[in-house]
Amino acid sequence: MLKPRTAADESLELDPAADPFSHASIRHLAARYGSPLLVIDAERVRRQYRRLSAALPGVDLHYALKPLPHASVIDTLCAEGAFFDLATNGEVELVRRLKIPAQRCIHTHPIKRDSDIRTALAYGVNRFVIDNPDELRKFVKYRSRSSALIRVSFRSPDARVDLSRKFGCEPQAALDLLRLAAELRIEIDGFSFHVGSQSAGPAMFVEAIAQCAELLRAAEKLGHGARLLDIGGGFPVDYLERCMPIEEFCAPIRAALQELTPATRVIAEPGRFISAPAAVAVATVMGRALRDGRWWYYLDDGLYGSYSGQLYDHARYPVEALVPSGKTYASVLAGPTCDSIDVINEHLELPLLDVGDLILGHAMGAYTWASASEFNFFPRATVLALDGGRLLADRGRR
Repeated sequence: MLKPRTAADESLELDPAADPFSHASIRHLAARYGSPLLVIDAERVRRQYRRLSAALPGVDLHYALKPLPHASVIDTLCAEGAFFDLATNGEVELVRRLKIPAQRCIHTHPIKRDSDIRTALAYGVNRFVIDNPDELRKFVKYRSRSSALIRVSFRSPDARVDLSRKFGCEPQAALDLLRLAAELRIEIDGFSFHVGSQSAGPAMFVEAIAQCAELLRAAEKLGHGARLLDIGGGFPVDYLERCMPIEEFCAPIRAALQELTPATRVIAEPGRFISAPAAVAVATVMGRALRDGRWWYYLDDGLYGSYSGQLYDHARYPVEALVPSGKTYASVLAGPTCDSIDVINEHLELPLLDVGDLILGHAMGAYTWASASEFNFFPRATVLALDGGRLLADRGRR
């Protein structure tokens, strides 16, 4: 497990009262550890988890490791009583290393190799997700040790990333899967859906919950003890544009959940909502050039690194220069690699920057460091996780 270093190990990294995202804190961390950095604040992780828990009372939150699979985040959430959403052998290995109880985990990848199933079962994770007959049949030989949720597709035009295009079955096909599961004697616990990432509104959640309520009733008639509904993730956070406050976003979802039978257990799979606001990225200007009337600043992080979410996640991050305010100039932020696509933003107004100045990217805890590469041999950002001024020590890469 991750634990704060004791006084005997090392003094505080920051004043416990200091905000680790303040300019003074960031300058200190960059001077001490260099850049690029991804700075994670455990208190913000807790804050986001508690806020979503309050907005969805009675819903068990399974943190989806995918957007930020870092041990500091997992340990912080485990202490809060969270559950976890796993999808790969690497994620199973990570929670195993951190001694997360297997009964607090669910395996949600709809398409699995036999080795994926065996790895999860060996750790004790025994609830899986399927969305088609071939996938269901993979569990015949494991039916005494496992159960499944059927993932249903609900495509939302309000989501930034469509997660029902690649996975999920139509509601009518879910009925067919229920019948096949009964024939194969595979236990179906219920249903799951994911209306898409960074949803603009809750309307598709409400519709999906209503349709899944009908499916739960159909499952009971077919002899399945289906009492579980997984409403997925997709809860939005602020980037360059403000989004609906989570309390307002979840109000119609809470109302829809009230229509389920009292025996139904509801879970969710938040990832971005918890991790995105809990980390910032720190980069350094390593060169500059005046081109066609604009200042180009070349950073030691870019689209192949922490800003990879601009390509893979369709996100645009708020950035600021850690220099005194003053006259601004048309500016471009570019990454360090020799690839011309490696440009973060071409339409900025920034003060005149020098080599060595710092650029801070906000809300960069989701699909950034997790999807970064070391293309052109530029290293991924060093992760610094802090809690109350203390640097959390990790015993592994993640």
